[in-house]
Amino acid sequence: MSIGDDRAAGSSDRTASSGRNVLELILVRLPDLRKSDRRVAEHVLSDPQAALVATVAETARKAGVSEPTVMRFCAALGFDGFQDFKLKLAHSVALGVPATQSVLDSTDTPQKLTDKVFDYTMTSLDWARSQLDHEAVAQAIEILTAAKRIEFFGFGASWIVAADAQQKFPLFGVPCAVHSDSHQQFIAASMMRPGDVAVAISNTGQTTSLLDVIRVARDVGATVIGISGRTGGRMNRLCNLLLVIETLENTDVYTPTISRLAALVLVDILAVGVAMRRGGEHQQRIAGMKKRLSAMRSRGFALDDDDD
Repeated sequence: MSIGDDRAAGSSDRTASSGRNVLELILVRLPDLRKSDRRVAEHVLSDPQAALVATVAETARKAGVSEPTVMRFCAALGFDGFQDFKLKLAHSVALGVPATQSVLDSTDTPQKLTDKVFDYTMTSLDWARSQLDHEAVAQAIEILTAAKRIEFFGFGASWIVAADAQQKFPLFGVPCAVHSDSHQQFIAASMMRPGDVAVAISNTGQTTSLLDVIRVARDVGATVIGISGRTGGRMNRLCNLLLVIETLENTDVYTPTISRLAALVLVDILAVGVAMRRGGEHQQRIAGMKKRLSAMRSRGFALDDDDD
């Protein structure tokens, strides 16, 4: 059963009516706005305090757009006019705006750079946590716990997440695999069987090569769990279960890839959840593995000093 469409229906209203922090809402909607509306958004994000006291005309002038564009921007985000926008903006500013203050500048000192990157990362991860569908996570843990074998798939930055997931195979308790070559990923998907689980990772949900892998895995009877940064992508329709890890992704060239960090956290949640579901015997095996690994790190492979 796919929950992708249900998830999309529940979170497709990316507007002010969802009760979001206005500045976070603007960051999330920024890539989807018209070019002129985006200029208004960027102006507000650059100086929220000034935007609070500006008129429509002043906002239009500073953003370099027309007054109707400012009004259209407000409507696009779900506000009942400019005054409603400023009222909710004031509330958001009062709550603090670390994410918007994290816009990087080439003149930033190392200390300011450090503060901004940490602020942006923590705010974005906190936002991702608030938007995560816990029911979907629980379903994913159940599916992975019952898996005979798990294959992780992803390309580019998503492959890094897939590789990290494969390294956690002791927690999952079953054979896990990941492949860097696109042809090998396709072949691995083709060799899966019913009872196996494919975990497909793509922030956009639109990576063509990954979609091909998903189709093949489904065709041979494997269950597919998708991890994506958004709803509405083609992955939404192809996966048996879609986990959406939505972040405050910024297009700034210097900004760290929050989507990757959020996906890594989600993988940790799944791995720990599966390990806990497998019970005491499995947890004892993990503890034994960690003890032996610690001994190997400190003494090398000669774990027993009495061995000749």
